[in-house]
This record gives sequence, structure tokens and C-alpha cells, in this order.
Amino acid sequence: QVQLVESGGGLVQPGGSLRLSCAASGIIFSIYTMGWFRQAPGKQRELVAIITSGGTTNYADSMKGRFTISRDNNKSTVYLQMNSLKPEDTAVYFCYASRGSASWGQGTQVTVSS
Repeated sequence: QVQLVESGGGLVQPGGSLRLSCAASGIIFSIYTMGWFRQAPGKQRELVAIITSGGTTNYADSMKGRFTISRDNNKSTVYLQMNSLKPEDTAVYFCYASRGSASWGQGTQVTVSS
């Protein structure tokens, strides 16, 4: 059974940085596409970034240049480094794992506010 556990969320001021982590278990991590999505209040869940098993990355346009996704297959962990955070980045961030079907973590809250 796939288990994804996110950590690293919190409150940060505009312009600040956070690093999210997602530890995976129950899967052969290295062969999975991993990613991050987010959902703000009253809005649909949206793609933040994904990274394939081969290391290819893809970002939503609004995150390009500010966010970086990476993975450590030895630790079965995917990361999201978020810089230059804006109030509109406030959302619950969800970890995602896919190899055909998708699995989701429980989410971690990120709040960007002064």
C-alpha cells in the first residue's frame, strides 16, 4: 500500500522560502513519477511540479524559476524547494505518486503572509 507523508509546511513571509519533503513507502520509488499539487481555498487542485523516474521535470508556469522539484531515490523522498514565495502561493500542498494510477499524501499547509 502506497503511503506518502509530507512535511515542511508552515507560515512564511512574502519573499521567503520553504522546503517541502514527501517520504514514500510501499512502492518501488525509483520507477514512479512523483510530483506536487496544491489546492487553495475555493479553488481546484492544480499542478505545481512533477519529476519523472528519469529525472525530467515539469513546472506550472507560475512556479517556473521560483520552485525546484528534486528526488532522492535512496531515501524514497521527493522535495519541493520554494523560493520568492507570494501570498497567492498559500495552499495545501499535496504529494503525488503515479505509475498508471495516482496516489496522494494527506497534504501540508503553506501560508504566505506578513
